[in-house]
Amino acid sequence: LTHLPLAHPAHAPRPVRPSILPLQLRITCKDVPATTLYDVLHDTQYRKKWDSNVIETYDIGRLTANADVGYYAWKCPSPLKNRDFVTLRSWLPLGNDYMIINYSVKHPKYPPRKDFVRAVSLQTGYLVKANGPLACTLYYLTQVDPRGEHPAWHMSRGNAAAMKKIYKAGLKYQEWKQKHKPGFKPWVYPEQNTLPSISLAELSLQHAESLENIDESGLAEDRMHISDDEA
Repeated sequence: LTHLPLAHPAHAPRPVRPSILPLQLRITCKDVPATTLYDVLHDTQYRKKWDSNVIETYDIGRLTANADVGYYAWKCPSPLKNRDFVTLRSWLPLGNDYMIINYSVKHPKYPPRKDFVRAVSLQTGYLVKANGPLACTLYYLTQVDPRGEHPAWHMSRGNAAAMKKIYKAGLKYQEWKQKHKPGFKPWVYPEQNTLPSISLAELSLQHAESLENIDESGLAEDRMHISDDEA
């Protein structure tokens, strides 16, 4: 697992909070074909199996054959408050490589919930590059506003742990998929997609300034209850 170097532009008009600086990661996935890892990143049902931090995740509707809107809520280590997202996601096969990107949107039927802090994905993307037929490299870029002065160490540590879990999930996906609708992959076969259609006019960009902002920056790492999966 590699943390890629990031440049902080000298001409930036104001400092960016550490909790929303862009983060780039890379992991080499031996024995996991690019097509398999691409499926893992898409398969909502499988995510509920391998992602121990997920509380709730589901697809809301489709915009086009390669774009949809979805909901994701995840557990933060106590005493941090749990977060959730509503994002517009699009994907594109690039020969033997694959790209998935998302950013936060507002949907009138999915407003912020009282039991979560609504976080904002400013830009998040995965690039899966094939390393021959049986291996790949996963590149991950994310810039997320967790709404509040979130401890920067937690954002970095949490994303690094997630990359390792994605790799492990890729190693087990084929066996799992054979028992769970093996031919059902609407991200590959759009004719299988039965989600309700969403008009772009129903959506708007989610601006962070309109959401709750809390300060959790003073919470020390040694006071967190962190599961073994996150370590």
